Amino acid sequence: MSELFGSDAYAPREVARRIESVGVAKARMAALPLFLLGVLAGAFIGLGSLFFVIVKSDPTLGFALSQLLGGVVFSLGLLLVVVAGAELFTGNNLLAMAWADGQIGSAALLRNWALVCAANFVGAAGLALLVYASGHTGLNGGAIGQQVVRIALAKQALPWHEAFFRGVLCNVLVCMAVWMAMAGRSVVDKAVAIVFPVSAFVAAGFEHSIANMYLFPLAMLVQGDAAGMAGVTWTGLAGNLLPVIAGNLLGGSVLVGLVYHLVYRRSTPE
Repeated sequence: MSELFGSDAYAPREVARRIESVGVAKARMAALPLFLLGVLAGAFIGLGSLFFVIVKSDPTLGFALSQLLGGVVFSLGLLLVVVAGAELFTGNNLLAMAWADGQIGSAALLRNWALVCAANFVGAAGLALLVYASGHTGLNGGAIGQQVVRIALAKQALPWHEAFFRGVLCNVLVCMAVWMAMAGRSVVDKAVAIVFPVSAFVAAGFEHSIANMYLFPLAMLVQGDAAGMAGVTWTGLAGNLLPVIAGNLLGGSVLVGLVYHLVYRRSTPE
């Protein structure tokens, strides 16, 4: 039995048990609080994306430095989700562990994923509306708004297979960040666990579906104000989100959740 209080991180086997217990609680949560927490998570990831765009809109930064700093500040989103409490679709892909262990059924698993993903979109797109109304995208001579449009256009132009595999790699790192945060016993532990994997996936240009749910709507709102910039569409949003969500699911639920289930739970049943 592990200590209730202590400075050491939880061991990986204990983390696996904790992930499964949390997964069962998430799957059984009533629809209204689950949806509201999902809205919060979408907004939180949107705030991380907002922070990222500020860094990327500065042309004086070199590529590597802007990618690295952008990743560090984007970590705000997952920090808010984990520490403040919210329901994030990409992190909830780890519910696959509780499903594989037979603690939740397929219907409960799919209900959580569908409801949380929809709520994340509401929160992310809602934040985009608020940010646009605030005039934030006009800062730095409109450079922030122009950068949002450039980012969305680049994401929209990704071939399906690239968007898919970038989604896979992204959520491997996101779910590893959540996994390691569950090993921590303090806010500082969780912050350290989150920042490095999240910074890595952002710096590498991988695709996070919920961040895109903020960036695309904001780009569509602002592109009319950005001189000579247009072309971001709802079709482009769907063309990005479908492969990215599929990739996020594979990366998080299979390459992290089910792999750790095989290592720590299936091999040593209780």
